[in-house]
Amino acid sequence: MLFLARLASLNALEQTRGRPWWRWWLGAGLPSADTLGRVYTQVELDELRGVLYRLYRAARRKKVLRSRKRGLWVLIVDGHESHASYRRRCSGCLERRITTSTGERIQYYHRQVTACLRVDWGTFLLDAEPMRAGEGEVAAALRLVTRLLRHVPRAFDVVVVDGLYAQAPFFQLVRRAGKHVVAVLKDPRRDLLQDAQGLFRVLTPQIRYRGRTRCQVWDQEGFTSWSEVSEPVRVVHSLETTRVKRQKDKTFEECQATWYWVTTLPVAAASSAAILELGHGRWAIENEGFNELVTHWHADHVFRHHARAIEAFQLTAFLAYNLFHIFVARNLKSAHKHLASCLHWARLMTADLYTGTWDAPGRLPP
Repeated sequence: MLFLARLASLNALEQTRGRPWWRWWLGAGLPSADTLGRVYTQVELDELRGVLYRLYRAARRKKVLRSRKRGLWVLIVDGHESHASYRRRCSGCLERRITTSTGERIQYYHRQVTACLRVDWGTFLLDAEPMRAGEGEVAAALRLVTRLLRHVPRAFDVVVVDGLYAQAPFFQLVRRAGKHVVAVLKDPRRDLLQDAQGLFRVLTPQIRYRGRTRCQVWDQEGFTSWSEVSEPVRVVHSLETTRVKRQKDKTFEECQATWYWVTTLPVAAASSAAILELGHGRWAIENEGFNELVTHWHADHVFRHHARAIEAFQLTAFLAYNLFHIFVARNLKSAHKHLASCLHWARLMTADLYTGTWDAPGRLPP
């Protein structure tokens, strides 16, 4: 209820303790904010993850989740910094030195790697793994993907990641499980990128369109320049031109963007257009995941500054996020769904929490 009603703190939830339906729902009164925070420092994280996995299995079995495009189940993995502080720290905090106007200071922060499925109605948040002191983002991602392969091995067919994850250990882990990877290729020192650039200079590109964007696409498989990976890889290059209208003088200008992706997907399994779609779809975890959670779900708020509590509250937020979007996408009738935004339905839930739509026990379902 804290997250579904978009409340910003445990204290805000505590102020609803006087409503009689808490006792009807829970069989007892709502605990205090301090008690809720203390309990969350002892929550079993594996149990919370198990709830997320069971929700995924039930939704998949009941056709609530459908693959976004082209029959491929896509898992997006990316890192995110949830919050930072110069004063508060816990056993799970990472440290870095920041140069400020008053001198160098130590900043404490939490960063985690999140995995979400790209489905037809948006993103389904599946799991997260915190980064530990002294390790990189890829190390946390390896633990995360290993756990997903153990508990929900059939959840995805391809993993889409940023250029940071274009490393041999990550690719080999995914390939040993029979899955594929699509990663941004952007390190100019790589032999693979240099070889691809040299070859693409003498090849004729394909012309494709993504909305108003004109894409010149080069696509070639069979590269063996990446010796750490035990199989040939495929490189897709897209030079994208978009006409943008300047607001100042109402004239048009052309903006260009250059993209390279390295993938283990063969041409027979995914065309050039599919790789473009998968590569650009990686931003869904930012736009529909992190940004929405922070802006509308208060996910950057530290409800209790404790390593286990921070992780547990995040997983609870994932659960509420998934339930809410499943409700909007699958339970609301189309005639009602398009009349209002998701924020409208969230405000109705908040209003119900404060006003007490269920004023008598007889109105509650069995």
